[in-house]
Amino acid sequence: MASYDKAFESYKKALTTAASVAASVMLVRSVVNDVVPYELREMLFSGFGYLRSRVSSQHTIIVEKKNDGFTNNHIYNAVRTYLATRINADLQQRLRVSSMDEDDKMMISMAEGEEMLDVYEGTEFKWCLICNDNSSDSGNGSGLQNEVSFEVSFHKNHKEKALKSYLPFILATAKDIKARERTLRIYMTEYSSEWSPIDLHHPSTFDTLAMDQKLKQSIIDDLNRFIKRKDYYRKIGKAWKRGYLLYGPPGTGKSSLIAAMANLLRFDIYDLELTEVNSNSDLRRLLVGMSNRSILVVEDIDCTIELKQREEGEGRDKSNSTEENKGEDKVTLSGLLNFVDGLWSTTGEERIIVFTTNYKERLDPALLRPGRMDMHIHMGYCTQESFRILTNNYHSINYHDTYPEIEKLIKDVKVTPAEVAEVLMRNDDTNIALHDLVDFLKSKMIEVNEIKTEHKETNNQLDEKKDNRDSDKK
Repeated sequence: MASYDKAFESYKKALTTAASVAASVMLVRSVVNDVVPYELREMLFSGFGYLRSRVSSQHTIIVEKKNDGFTNNHIYNAVRTYLATRINADLQQRLRVSSMDEDDKMMISMAEGEEMLDVYEGTEFKWCLICNDNSSDSGNGSGLQNEVSFEVSFHKNHKEKALKSYLPFILATAKDIKARERTLRIYMTEYSSEWSPIDLHHPSTFDTLAMDQKLKQSIIDDLNRFIKRKDYYRKIGKAWKRGYLLYGPPGTGKSSLIAAMANLLRFDIYDLELTEVNSNSDLRRLLVGMSNRSILVVEDIDCTIELKQREEGEGRDKSNSTEENKGEDKVTLSGLLNFVDGLWSTTGEERIIVFTTNYKERLDPALLRPGRMDMHIHMGYCTQESFRILTNNYHSINYHDTYPEIEKLIKDVKVTPAEVAEVLMRNDDTNIALHDLVDFLKSKMIEVNEIKTEHKETNNQLDEKKDNRDSDKK
């Protein structure tokens, strides 16, 4: 009992001492607030903060959700995106799951009060998501509610690395993540000088593209080199753009290649229909309205519009008819070239220009020179290699008993990848589909032989007639 009374007395003394200290602190604080000027108080508090920071080995950077209470802080969004890729769901007791809309995939991120450790170049950075309830007590709703911020703590020796290396790395990584995950768009011409966008969900990739592997790899290497050369293009004084000419018979995969390029680079596509554009001025408005990191596509450029030569129009009589004057306002080769390789080509960055044609020989040489169309890509008929890619795409096989016969026929018959794909898609049964392809190729071979025979007979008849005429003359 005596020990209990003694402990109780000690407890009373501790409470009395604590109350006395608290009262003293309140008194000192009141006196300081009343006697010490505001400026001096701020200087004293900042001095105490400086001393505390000098003693502590940990530094902290705060990344608030709002810049000034109203505008969004894009660094906060970048940190949130970055940490979502680093989070370990097995270690975190509480997680936040969110999505922009029902079509987006879920983003798993930190919940309020949770911590996670990230290691960058051997340095540990501890992140925490803070949520402060700063709602107004007045009840008028004017106060800010739920101020959210990320805090990252690290050893003071790594402060320079955090500011000059780690945070820029987070921004760059988040930018790449968003570029990979965003929905691509394809823009079409509308009302002559406006773009109308829709979502692009074309599944074509370089892995599924039916093309010679060496050619495919050379295109990939060229694209990857292009997007990494911003400083190089600036150094040599050229617009940051690159042109590709895709030529070959219909059905050889030109459109699929363009979609694969867009999916690889995560670039939007601008599909320019020149027949819908009324004049060079409308063309300029369209092209200036394109975003950076985009692909401009002009399909079938040899037949979509009759591009006038640059020399035309010089020295013409000014008394031309009204119809001829209207023709002057149409899109010309000069107008197109001014954007492809003239002053107007500098109105955007990181752009790719793709022309497609079935007949390369019909194009004006001015369009084909390097600097305009830098890489000419021939899209040919189906080869043995592209056939194997197609069968793997549509039936998920690498070999079948019919392969030797099919590959022999493909070597002798001109057939496009589109034709082969169409036959392979007709039946889900692999055996039936491949035997159908054998029959199809054999029928093509018969057609080719019949055409050859007809040509041979026709030539023989012409030779006979010529010989008869020659003998009559004699």
